[in-house]
Amino acid sequence: MERVSKSPEKKSKLFVVFAIIISLILVLFTGYVIYLLLTLNILPEQLLIPVCLIVILSAIILLVLLNFASARLWSKILSSFLVIVMSIVMGFGSVYLQHTADTLKKVTEQAGKVKTTVSVISLASSSYEEIDDLMNKKIATLKNIDQLGTKKTLDDINSQDVKIEKVEYDNVPAQVKALYDGEVDAIVLNEVYRTNVSELENYSDFSNQTKVVYQTVFYTDTANEPLAVSDITTNPFNILITGNDSYGEFEEMSRSDVNMIVTVNPVTSTVLMTSIPRDYFVEEVCDDYACNYGATDKLTHTGIYGVSTTKDTLENLLGIEINYTFRVNFSSMENIVDAIGGIDIEVAPGMAVSKFYSDSTLEGVTEGTNHLDGKRALAYSRERKAYLDGDTQRARNQQQVLEAIIDKVTSPTILTNYSQLLEALGNAFETNMTMDEITSLVQYQIQAMPEWNFEQYVLSGYGDMQVSPELGTEVSVIIPDTNSVSIASQKIAAVLNGESSSTIESEEDVPAGTLSQEQIEAQIQEGLLTEGGYYYYDPYYYGSTQTYDDSTYYDPNAVTDTQTYGDGYYSGSETATEEVY
Repeated sequence: MERVSKSPEKKSKLFVVFAIIISLILVLFTGYVIYLLLTLNILPEQLLIPVCLIVILSAIILLVLLNFASARLWSKILSSFLVIVMSIVMGFGSVYLQHTADTLKKVTEQAGKVKTTVSVISLASSSYEEIDDLMNKKIATLKNIDQLGTKKTLDDINSQDVKIEKVEYDNVPAQVKALYDGEVDAIVLNEVYRTNVSELENYSDFSNQTKVVYQTVFYTDTANEPLAVSDITTNPFNILITGNDSYGEFEEMSRSDVNMIVTVNPVTSTVLMTSIPRDYFVEEVCDDYACNYGATDKLTHTGIYGVSTTKDTLENLLGIEINYTFRVNFSSMENIVDAIGGIDIEVAPGMAVSKFYSDSTLEGVTEGTNHLDGKRALAYSRERKAYLDGDTQRARNQQQVLEAIIDKVTSPTILTNYSQLLEALGNAFETNMTMDEITSLVQYQIQAMPEWNFEQYVLSGYGDMQVSPELGTEVSVIIPDTNSVSIASQKIAAVLNGESSSTIESEEDVPAGTLSQEQIEAQIQEGLLTEGGYYYYDPYYYGSTQTYDDSTYYDPNAVTDTQTYGDGYYSGSETATEEVY
């Protein structure tokens, strides 16, 4: 059978159709990229117009070559190839830009609602499986704590036509003890307090020993308006970075375990990170009076009422104004660090950790440079038990991790992980900074390429046992050092005024785990220390006088574990034979 070939004229028509199709694709993708560049406004003005012109002119040149200047076969193939390549580039560019816009929109949108979950909990060994099984049974509630959550749960139970006998208790530990002792059949407990219960020595297995029979979920309004500056690239500002002790979605409130004031002066390219220990015993302040207004409690408990309460409380403590807030949670740190390919941190001599108490399944850190993935970065930033000065060193680690993340994100190498970073950021944090303010900072970074100077300060204090109004029982706290609070305020003011925080003189850092002479004398007067020897005070220890010589250190959190300290901190070893809390 004779083979019929296509005529040159027919081939030419097919090429024309093909050229028109790929030309339209290029025009559409190019137009969409230009639209996104203009609306997203992420490039500085000096770059935006030239970039748009280059993209448009490149597309026009290729279209002219393809449709009007390609007469020979090789020229048609080459011009078609170039148009297809540019279409692919514009396609990927539009996807990345749209993803960027969606991410910025997501993190700057304020949900306006906070989710609260209150559980009815019984012992795992009980026969109760659903709320009907608790008909006419004794259920423990809290008398003056979480009254809103308790009321809504009891109303919910009543709507199920389930009658119960309510037994009130003054605090959470008493309520849980009643459940364990069989005085009641179940307890009503806001899930935000679950971590607090698990941290109590007698109830560390709380989640394993109990089960949730019923849950009530409700939403409350929250407001967190920024105190915006007129131009975020020329005016200094304060940001509160607060980290929840939970994983997953932001809508669920929990304690604020990481609290850091980041003071940024874009004119001097200075960033001061001021960390406040989670157990700082501070006066609670909130605009809506929903918190225990005026009561003194652990700073971490302010997170239960939302980021605005933490912000108001810290403004009151330090006498400052906080312009913006960023709220993150533990899982977000893991995702961000992994998305940027890990971070590098420097561990000082004597500060190596063979394993993390916060996650014993992970390898610790050694002296010198350590490359950390997300899980190890999180464990490093949460670790306190491995250090003599606990919370203070944890705050330093958190500052170190944040600085390493910023260095990596603002470096050109981030382009290789851009899509992964966008994916991580979308669920990583929420902020009351506007989309325009964030893009202005991005523009400033691209245009000025500032070499940021990072400075750090950690507020100090001493350990004590005080009643927590939130829990209704005594807890371990850190009593603020008024001089340290004053120094922190002055350092923040110095950076805002264009100076370095180092211009504010402060006492030289005391070796890790020790007290200053002033603190030692105060502890001696209170009968917590005796004269002579080398003193170490653990803010999580209480119960007896502690005296240590310069060769031994006793970790009250360790059990039958020999510990050796050196390199200017402690030398020698001692075996702990009992657990002290």
